[in-house]
Amino acid sequence: MCKENKKIKVILCKPEKEAKAVEIENTLTALQVAVGGLIQVIYPFSDEVGIIANDEGKLLGLPLNRGLKDENGNLYDIICGDFLIVGLGEDDFCSLSSELMEKYLDIFKYPEIFIRSN
Repeated sequence: MCKENKKIKVILCKPEKEAKAVEIENTLTALQVAVGGLIQVIYPFSDEVGIIANDEGKLLGLPLNRGLKDENGNLYDIICGDFLIVGLGEDDFCSLSSELMEKYLDIFKYPEIFIRSN
């Protein structure tokens, strides 16, 4: 039900940095600038939120950022490069509610360190 065409309140996650709430223009260009390239949207949660990440983050070798975990806490994917957590409206992205902002800031607040092994 969100109909926002100007700025939206979202979460920005950068590798090795604390996640933070930011306002961003709700345009394709602004989203692409925020993630450094073409965007892909991931829907890993049951809440009305999406993750906007660089579509080629892994191919470009962007820095490992945050892990995605299943309901048992098992890591199943790692997002590379900067990404946004946005609210989902009927047909567009929108601001996160204060409850979802708090929830996902808590989940993604601190950077993660990943170690590659054989």
